[in-house]
Amino acid sequence: MDNLSHTVAGLLAGELLHHSLPAEADARRQGVRRSLMLATCALASNFPDLDLVLTPLLPAPLGYLLHHRGHTHTLLYAIPQAMALALLLYLLWPSARRLLRESASARAGFGLAIGVGFGLHLLMDYLNSYGIHPFHPFHSGWVFGDMVFILEPVFWVAFGIPMVMTLRRPTLRWLLLSASALALGFLAWRGYLAWQSLAALLAAGAVMAMAGTPGPRRPALALPLAAAMLGLAFVGVQALASGQARAAMARDLHARDPKAVLLDAAMSPYPANPACWNFVAVESRVDTGQYRISRGVLSLAPQAMPVPACPQAFAQTPQPLQPSQALQPSQSLQPDRQAQIQPASLALVMMSQHDYSLERLRRLAEDDCYLRDWLRFGRMPALDADSVSDARFSGSPMGNFSTMTLPQAGRRACLSGVPQWNMPRADLLGASSPAAPASAPAAARD
Repeated sequence: MDNLSHTVAGLLAGELLHHSLPAEADARRQGVRRSLMLATCALASNFPDLDLVLTPLLPAPLGYLLHHRGHTHTLLYAIPQAMALALLLYLLWPSARRLLRESASARAGFGLAIGVGFGLHLLMDYLNSYGIHPFHPFHSGWVFGDMVFILEPVFWVAFGIPMVMTLRRPTLRWLLLSASALALGFLAWRGYLAWQSLAALLAAGAVMAMAGTPGPRRPALALPLAAAMLGLAFVGVQALASGQARAAMARDLHARDPKAVLLDAAMSPYPANPACWNFVAVESRVDTGQYRISRGVLSLAPQAMPVPACPQAFAQTPQPLQPSQALQPSQSLQPDRQAQIQPASLALVMMSQHDYSLERLRRLAEDDCYLRDWLRFGRMPALDADSVSDARFSGSPMGNFSTMTLPQAGRRACLSGVPQWNMPRADLLGASSPAAPASAPAAARD
C-alpha cells in the first residue's frame, strides 16, 4: 500500500485511540497525549517500509523483490521494530516522556498505538496482489488479498479529510482540501481514475469536510468513527467484488480451454473502482508440458462501465495473441485458440495469453540459482528467451521492476543470505524440482 494511505490510516487510528482514553488532568497533557497518539500510530504504520535500506544486500532486482515486504513485514519481527520505535520516541520527545511517566492512560494508549500502527501496516499491505508473508518463520508462504489497488484514493479521502478538518488554521485546512481535489482531478485527467470515481470521491470528501467543520456540539469521535466505518465498508465491497471477478475470469478461461487447470489468479482492481479489474492468471497444461499465463481486464458492471470505459492508463491496447518468444514453434498457441480472443468486449478483454514450457522452467530452476531465488517472489513467472518477469507488473506505467536477465548457466556465483520465502509457484516445479536452500554454498547448489 502507498505510504500516504499508511499515514492517514495511522493518523485516524491515533485520533480514535486518543478520544477513547480517559481525559488527562489538564489541557496541556491532553494536547501532548493527542500528538503522541497521532505521531506514534502514523510512524508505526510506516515503519516496516524501512526495509528498503536492505535492498542493496542482494543484486537488482532480487534485493527489492526479496527484502521489500520481507522480514519487517512479519508479526515476529514487528516486535523488535516496535521496541525500537518506542525507545526512539521516549528518548527524543521530552514532553511525551514526562507524560508517560505521569499518566497510566497515556502509557496504555502509547502501547496500543504502537501495536495498532504495525498491525495496520501489515493488514493494508495484505489487501493487494503484491502479498506479504506475516507468519515467517513458522510459515514462510505468501498471502495475497487481491482486493484493493496498491495506491488507493478512497483511503486518502476517507481517512485524510477528517484529519485535515482537525487542523486549527482555516487557511491550512482549505489549502489541503483544494490540493486534494486537484490531485484527484489530475489522476482522472491522466487516465488513472474513472470520472465516475472522481465524482464519488469529491462528493464524499465534501460531505466529510462539512461534517468536520469545527463546532462546539460535534462529538469528538463521530467523524473519525464514520471515516473508519467507510474505509471498512469499502474493503468489504472490494472483497466481494474480487470474488465475483475471480469467478467470472475462471469461467472465461475454462470456456477457452476446458483442459487447462487454473492454479492461481492475481486480481487487482482499478483505484476507487469496484467494477473494473485487471487479472493475471496461471494455468497448468501438464498433458502438453506447458503452463499458461493470461492477462486481461474485466468489468463487473459492463452496461454502466464497460471494459473500454475503464481507466486506460493501467491497460495496454489489446493485441492478437502471439506465440511466446520463449517457445519452440510446436509449443506455441494453436491458431484456433488465437481466434477465440476478441479485441473488444463489454465485460472482458484478454490482453495477452502465452504458453511456456514446464520442462524449461524446471530445468532452469535446477541450473540457475538466481532463477531459483527469483522464484521465491515470482507469482506469475513469464519466462522469455533471455529474461524472467512477474506478469503481475507487465502493465505498470513505470515498467516491470521484477524483470531479471537469465545468463548462461554457471556464469554467476550463487548468492548467500537470500530470504527463505516459500515459492508461490512451487506447484509448477513439480516433485523433481530442487529444494536446495538459497543460502547453500555454490558447489552444493550447482
